Amino acid sequence: MIEQTANRSIPLFFLGVGVVCLAAAVVGGRPALGLVMLGVMALCSLALALLSRRSETYRGVTAESDERFALMGRSAWAATGVVLTVANLGGLIGELAGGDSGSPFFWMAALGAVTYIACVGLLRQRM
Repeated sequence: MIEQTANRSIPLFFLGVGVVCLAAAVVGGRPALGLVMLGVMALCSLALALLSRRSETYRGVTAESDERFALMGRSAWAATGVVLTVANLGGLIGELAGGDSGSPFFWMAALGAVTYIACVGLLRQRM
């Protein structure tokens, strides 16, 4: 039962994000862009739903798993964090070099830094 819920929840999450993007784009006056975003997220959702039936790796990461899959998941999240941090810093530097404030990128990078410091502090106390 847990495996079935996990197999459905992740594709449904991606589809939900697509619907929210569509709604936000419509409110912002760009419905065509919203439809493209919904389409991309729907394709991702479909791909994940199909993977859930055939891929041991997908099932291992989304359902109850052993230590090997837990380590893979942690490593994947760490790599994702590095990529997003570098992308945010690149966006910030690009905005500043272009004469803009860089505000959205700055706040995302600052939030990431504060989160990292808080997590290290909390984990240090627990370990």
